[in-house]
Amino acid sequence: MLKAMQKHQKYFYVLFVIIIISFIGWGVGTVDNTGGVEVLAEVGDYKITTEEYWKTYERVYRFYREIYKDKFDEETEKKLNLKENVLDSMINEHVLLITAKQTGISVSDEELQDSIINDPAFLKNGVFDKDVYLNRLRLNRITPEYYENTKRQELTFNKMKRFIELSVDVTDMDINISQQVSGNEEIAKMLSQAKLSEKKEKAVKSYIEGLKKNIKITVNKKLIA
Repeated sequence: MLKAMQKHQKYFYVLFVIIIISFIGWGVGTVDNTGGVEVLAEVGDYKITTEEYWKTYERVYRFYREIYKDKFDEETEKKLNLKENVLDSMINEHVLLITAKQTGISVSDEELQDSIINDPAFLKNGVFDKDVYLNRLRLNRITPEYYENTKRQELTFNKMKRFIELSVDVTDMDINISQQVSGNEEIAKMLSQAKLSEKKEKAVKSYIEGLKKNIKITVNKKLIA
């Protein structure tokens, strides 16, 4: 039971995490600048191209293949509704970023700098190294300006998500769990963490669904059928 709980908790928000990382390589959509490529979805002024979508889908596909190993086949993929879920998550990312901009939630230059200089990928002997930073970006064909812009968007998204999660009330939940497993603090702690993750996930989903009512969203699902 405990192993199942740990596995369930481990993969909460998995699509959010993978997709926001994908944006580091692809940017967070474009604004009326798709250059004639196929547009899969529009969220406000932002466009999600089929190229962006399939790159993101591939990342998610590989992630689940690692989890399920040989059991991950076409049937499992359909049961997970992977194509739809990836698209929904990409749309949700854009919705939160648009809302963050509208409500004035942003990331300061200091916060951005702190995130970059503490990124393990850019450290040498435990210290940020500018040459390592620039070389890694160069190898991935990314300019510092582009990377820092998309990194700022990633941090903004995370800040917006945390803002929503803070609305989750855990007082009654902790009391109920403590009563159910009285005498076993380890199990009570694990149950509490799993329940909290579940409540946060529901809060974010509910908040996003409410936001969507005020944002124009169009999707051409035929492009990924």
